[in-house]
Amino acid sequence: MRKFKQLAAAAALSAVMAVSMVACSDSDSDSDTPTISFKGVKAPETETEKRSILVSDKATINGKEYSIGYHTILRSGDKPSSDSEVFGQLYDMNGNKVLNPTDSSEYVSSDNDFSSLLTGMDGNMYMISHFESVPAGMYLTKLNQNTSGVLTAEKTRHIDFSGVKGGWVHCAGSVTPWGTHLGSEEYEPNAKLVDATTGKFNDTYGNRMALYFGLATNLTTAGAYASMNIYDYGWQTELAVQNYSNVTVTKHYTMGRVAHELAYVMPDKKTAYISDDGTNVGLFRFVADTAADLSSGTLYAAKWNQTSAAGAGSADLTWISLGHATNAEVKAMLNAKVKYTDIFDEVDLTVSGATCPTTHKEINTTYGRQCLMVKTGMEKAASRLETRRYAAMLGATTEFRKMEGITHDPAKNVMYLALSEIGNGMLDNGSNDAGGPNHIKVAKNTCGAVYALDLDASYVAKNMYPVIAGKPLTTDYGAADNSQAYPSTSAFVNNKCNLDGIANPDNLTFMPGYKTLIIGEDTGEGHENDMIWSYNIETKALTRIQTTPFGSETTSPYFYPNYHGFAYLMSVIQHPYGEATAGMPAANSAADRRAYTGFVGPFPAMSK
Repeated sequence: MRKFKQLAAAAALSAVMAVSMVACSDSDSDSDTPTISFKGVKAPETETEKRSILVSDKATINGKEYSIGYHTILRSGDKPSSDSEVFGQLYDMNGNKVLNPTDSSEYVSSDNDFSSLLTGMDGNMYMISHFESVPAGMYLTKLNQNTSGVLTAEKTRHIDFSGVKGGWVHCAGSVTPWGTHLGSEEYEPNAKLVDATTGKFNDTYGNRMALYFGLATNLTTAGAYASMNIYDYGWQTELAVQNYSNVTVTKHYTMGRVAHELAYVMPDKKTAYISDDGTNVGLFRFVADTAADLSSGTLYAAKWNQTSAAGAGSADLTWISLGHATNAEVKAMLNAKVKYTDIFDEVDLTVSGATCPTTHKEINTTYGRQCLMVKTGMEKAASRLETRRYAAMLGATTEFRKMEGITHDPAKNVMYLALSEIGNGMLDNGSNDAGGPNHIKVAKNTCGAVYALDLDASYVAKNMYPVIAGKPLTTDYGAADNSQAYPSTSAFVNNKCNLDGIANPDNLTFMPGYKTLIIGEDTGEGHENDMIWSYNIETKALTRIQTTPFGSETTSPYFYPNYHGFAYLMSVIQHPYGEATAGMPAANSAADRRAYTGFVGPFPAMSK
C-alpha cells in the first residue's frame, strides 16, 4: 500500500521504537550486558487488595533504581476535553451512537484491549485503543508527555470504520516495524450459520453487528440483513496515523480469516505470525511480497510433528502453503457476496450412519467435525474466507487450544507464543480429535503455558517447546502432577493455579536486550486476580509486577523501549468485575466497572 510505504519512511525518523525493533541498552549505561529487575508485588490477600491495582513501585536497570508505578491515561467513559468524544462510546456506520438493544442506553464499552503508542506523520504522539465488542470500536487519542515522562490524554475520538463495513471484536495487536498499528478481529463469525432467508448472523455474538448498520437484531423479513456480509469480519486491520483528523484503515484480507488474537511482524518487515484463538485452532504465517506492505503475499499453516509429550509437549514444525492472494482479489469475493455454500460441498455427519466419502475430507476445527470438499475453482476463496477449515483439509494442525500472544527476541531470534490452556484437541483422542489427524498428544494443563519457537534466518519457525507453564492445584483442574490446593481458611482458597506461577497466559511482550519476557494473564478460576509477570529467560526468575481487580483481564502489555525519550510498558485492565466467579464480591459502584487504559513506568529510554 503506497500510503503505508510513505509512513514507513516517516516512522524511521520518528522517536518511537516498538518492540519489533532491536534495542541495545539503557541510555544511562554503556554496559554490554544490560539488566532489569522489578520489585515484586504480593498476591492480593484482603478484599481491599483484591479490589485494587497493585503494581511494582521500583525497577532496577543496569544497577540503578528507578521509581515507577501504574498511570491511567483514560478509563472507559472518560471525556478528557470539551472537544473530545466519550472514550469507549461505540458508533454506527452513519456516525450515530450505538444503543444497547436491551434498554436503549448508550453503549460505552469497558472491553478496552490493545492500545498502541505511535508517532503520527505530523510528529505528534498518539495512542490507538481497541474495544473488544460487537460492534467493535477503535479510538485515537492525542497524548501529552511531561518532563518526567508521564503520558496524559489531550483529546480522543472514535476512528471511522465505515469504509470497511465496521469492526468486529478487536482483541490484541502489535506495532509494525514501520510504525503502523496492526489490530485484530477475533472469533470470526461462522459463515455456515447465516440465515439463508434474512441474512441474520446466528453466531456466538448473536446478530449484534446489525446495530452497526442501524438495524434491529431480531428482524424476520426476507433480506432484512442484505446490507451485511459475514465475510467482512475476521481479519487483520492496519491503521496509519497521519494526524488527529486523518487515520487510514485497511483490512488485510490476504492474511486470512481466523479468530485473530494478533499478528506480529518480524524484523524483515515481510513475515508475520498469526495466532488463532479458541478451541481446535491453527498457527499461521504470512509472508508479504514486499517489505512493509501487507496487501499481498503467501499464507502458510503449521503442522505439529510431535517430538515429546513431556510437560506441555514439544514438536518440529512444517509449514503447508495455503497459496498466494492479494487484498484486491479477496475484496472482489466480498463484493460478489461469495457464500459458504459457494465454497464447500458438505456431507452432513450429524445424520445417523453418515460417513465421509473419499471425494471429501474429514476435519475437526473450532466448528467441530465436518466432511468437506472445495468446489471447483474455489481454492483461493477457501484459503482466505475459510482459512482454518481449508488449512485442516490440507493437513495442517487445528488442535491448539486458546492460542494467544506473540512476541520476539531479536537477539536470539526466538519467538514466544502463549497458549492459555492445554486441553481439548491438544489431548489424546478426545472428542475434539474425532475426524481429525490427532497430531498433538500431551497432558492437560488448564493453567496454560508459554512456548518458544526457534526461527531460521528467514524467520521460519522450526520447532515449538514450552519455556514456562502454570501449576494446577486441584486434581480436577489440570495436569497429573498437581500440587495441593490452598486450605479452605486461606485467603488464596479460590485460586486453582499456584500463585507462585502463571495462570492462563495471554498477551506477551519482550524487552529486547534485557532477556526479559512480560506475561499477562487472562484467567478467572486459575488466579482470582489477573496478573502481569516479568520472566528472565536465562535466570528463570519470575516476578509478579502487577495485579488487577476482581473479574478483570490484563490486556495490552506491550513494551516501548524508546517513545520520545522514555520507555513504557503498556497495561490495560479490561472489564473489572466483568468475569465473576463463585464467591467474588460485586462492584461497589458502576464506576468500579470502568476499564483502565494506562502504563507501567515511565522508565528511562532503554534503547540507543
